[in-house]
Amino acid sequence: GCNPLAETGRSKLQNQRAVLNQQILKAVRMRAGAENLLRATTNTKVREQVLLELSFVNSDLQILKEELEGLNISVEVYQNAEETFSIPLVPLGLKETKDVDFTLPLKDFIQEHYSQDSSEYEDEIADLMDLRQACRTPSRDEAGIEMLISYFLQLGYVENRFFPPTRHIGVLFTWYDSFTGVPVCQQNLLLEKASVLFNIGALYTQIGTRCNRQTQAGLENAVDAFQKAAGVLSYLKETFTHTPSYDMSPAMLNVLVKMMLAQARECVFEQIGLSGIRNEFFTLVKMTQEVAKVGEVYMLVNTAMNQEPVKENIPYSWSKLAQIKSDHYKALAHYFIATILCDHELQPSDDEDEQEKALSQLYDHVPEGLMVLAVLKDKVQRKQLGKAHLRKAIVYHEEALRVCGLCKKLRNIEVLQEVLTAAHKRSLLKYAQQETEDDFLSLIQAPDILPKTEHKIETIAPQFSKVKVKDFFHKLGPLTVFSAKQRWTAPRTICLHHEAGELGFSLKGGSPVQVYCLDPLCSAASAGLKEGDYIVSVGGMDCKWLGVNEVLEKMKSVGKQPIELEVISCQDTAASLHSKSATYSMGMQKTYSLICLAMDEDKIDQTKKAPLKLPFLSWGTKNRQKAASTLCLPSAVAGSSQNKKKLSPFTLLNTESSLY
Repeated sequence: GCNPLAETGRSKLQNQRAVLNQQILKAVRMRAGAENLLRATTNTKVREQVLLELSFVNSDLQILKEELEGLNISVEVYQNAEETFSIPLVPLGLKETKDVDFTLPLKDFIQEHYSQDSSEYEDEIADLMDLRQACRTPSRDEAGIEMLISYFLQLGYVENRFFPPTRHIGVLFTWYDSFTGVPVCQQNLLLEKASVLFNIGALYTQIGTRCNRQTQAGLENAVDAFQKAAGVLSYLKETFTHTPSYDMSPAMLNVLVKMMLAQARECVFEQIGLSGIRNEFFTLVKMTQEVAKVGEVYMLVNTAMNQEPVKENIPYSWSKLAQIKSDHYKALAHYFIATILCDHELQPSDDEDEQEKALSQLYDHVPEGLMVLAVLKDKVQRKQLGKAHLRKAIVYHEEALRVCGLCKKLRNIEVLQEVLTAAHKRSLLKYAQQETEDDFLSLIQAPDILPKTEHKIETIAPQFSKVKVKDFFHKLGPLTVFSAKQRWTAPRTICLHHEAGELGFSLKGGSPVQVYCLDPLCSAASAGLKEGDYIVSVGGMDCKWLGVNEVLEKMKSVGKQPIELEVISCQDTAASLHSKSATYSMGMQKTYSLICLAMDEDKIDQTKKAPLKLPFLSWGTKNRQKAASTLCLPSAVAGSSQNKKKLSPFTLLNTESSLY
């Protein structure tokens, strides 16, 4: 990863985000304690004092939330360093996390579960912790993306090696919400995987905003980066459906995907007009449709941002920027069509049928009393309709400037003000160039423009298979056999003696090999060998990854000497799975909630029918009236055992397992 102490603009923002997260955590805890005291006391004076303190805490939280929003709209830091005259693009900030020490939990698990010397795996555990630490400060390029993906894939191996479904091993993961700063703490590795995925998508957005939008290659890279960001966030939404964090909730991820695709669409339009827009009829028709499409997608983004439950947590400035871009690009569409009507009179050499067809495709309807062909042929009607479009363009420009002026954060972005002002002045100048004596007689209202595009923008699914990762804990053996879900006896040493060249058993399977067709009267059986045992060592040499032929070769190489085998036996377990639950207050604008983990550690009565597990948000709704506190921790118990599935490093990747 990058040097965490480097004084770059991006690192300063991330450091400020980490400080704010700690301040928010402190305020949340103070609020939780005050709420508990308020419920516990009956003394009137104490209640009045607590209510006063709560009002102060709420004010502090609101101020901290506004500061965090300011970091989320600090888009200038992430833009390309070259001089540009384009509206800034919005990146996502990386989620912050606390340090995690895997050493003791993993060493204990290796010793207990795999019956191996845990000191032999200190380097592997250190490598895992180093990789996680590096992922907190990834470089803003493909190398940073590859590092995050490699850690995500490594977590698939770690999950199956060390995280059994029946219990927790004592590793606590803490991640901070990107928009609210509220921490989420869990012992579930799925939170870690989901948060890493979010950071992969966030890093793609930062790469996209960093691209040079003054070059064709830079715009192509920006489009690709935003499409990939949308693909990662969409994959996160579909795969991890119960993330107890606002920034990774399905509704929020849906909005973020739309925003990234809208920014990709914006870059496509800039790409089309990069070499200049020719003042030619059919070129302007095409540009009108393309820019109208950009305005439409930003309008949909703004609508989605103002829907519950996203509205309370999405940065206010993001919503206003989407509205500004929608108005700005709609204004450009009306400006282009006004240019068509005012600057291009129908000439005898022009194909009037083609022009009529092209112009008709821009409208879903034309103003009453007008025909498209008549407008093309009549100079007065062309001027009137063109001026109507200019008036509408000016209205949209003025609305964009008004909204920008009302938002403090956007008002301070100089390049945004410059672009909006320049576009507004251009439309005013165009309108002033037209004849004005017939303005009082012109009652034509400019019709809406139909958006259309020839460029398809869609999400690009993450290609995890392109990043090759080696399991850090490869020495433990094949994952299909040596996993956290399966229990084993401690290794037993079997001393074999040749009996007329016969072993008294056969071997089968891949790696590790398994004993079968064991003769119960042979010396191996007498020494303690059992049917179905796995051979993990021959003559002190590890053979977990060897096949049948390689194991037989090792046995033959011993000659007539007794053969020492280390074998293990599988233990069938049918333990039930703990059900974890968490809840947070739905009213995020009134209170911050610390999301905690609840586990039922008592023994489960297998004869009782497991109660129906309610969805995550149902818990929050059910308990909101009972307790305004953040420490309401319901739990549900699932008594049925898990169905056995084929094990792979990413078995849990597509399950419906909750994160809480």
